[in-house]
Amino acid sequence: MKDFEQRKTDLMNANRIISMVVRMFMRKAINSGMNAGMNALSKKDSAGRATPQDQRPRNAASQQGVKQARRAARMARRMNKF
Repeated sequence: MKDFEQRKTDLMNANRIISMVVRMFMRKAINSGMNAGMNALSKKDSAGRATPQDQRPRNAASQQGVKQARRAARMARRMNKF
C-alpha cells in the first residue's frame, strides 16, 4: 500500500512540473504575440488603418460643429443643476 501512495505522489509531482512548464511556454507565446501585435499597430506607416484624430485635416465647418456641440453640452449641464 505504501508503494501505491508513493507512486501517486510521484505522479502528482510530475503533473505539477508538466503544468508549470506548459504555463511557462504559453506565457512566452502569448507575450510574444501581444508584443508583435502592439509593434504592428504602432508602426509609423499606417497601411490600411485610419489616420489618428490629431493628424486629420480640420476645416472650419467641423470646428464650428465641435464648438456648437460643446456649447450645447455646457448648456445641458447648467440646466441639469436646477
